[in-house]
Amino acid sequence: MDIQLVEALCGFQKPISTLDNRTIVITSHPDQIVKHRDIKCVLNEGMPIYHRPYEKGHLIIEFKVNFPENGFLSPDKLSLLEKHLPERKEVEERDEMDQVELVDFDPNQERLRHYNGEAYEDDEHHPRDSVQCQTS
Repeated sequence: MDIQLVEALCGFQKPISTLDNRTIVITSHPDQIVKHRDIKCVLNEGMPIYHRPYEKGHLIIEFKVNFPENGFLSPDKLSLLEKHLPERKEVEERDEMDQVELVDFDPNQERLRHYNGEAYEDDEHHPRDSVQCQTS
């Protein structure tokens, strides 16, 4: 089930249609944070139990938390939001550490890189010349 970040943090109510044409409303209270890929269940609202058609199992729900797009908050509002969240852990930088940046990963670009042989740029260990047949 897809939910927004605000719903994951602050609670929500969502209607669900059941197999017997009823609508049930699931509720997550503000003190119950739902994490991405959490699996929860609703008792007695799942599939009928084998040989006991009037008894139902659990309705199992996996949650997908949708995060907002980059830049959805101005820097001052982001700073205000940060004050209400648990503190982030600061890293004590040392001389032997290098600073690097995260960038978005494109699996298509990575496949192309491997296809073109860029993964083995070191010709000393992986020469690009193919083996030739001996001619007499």
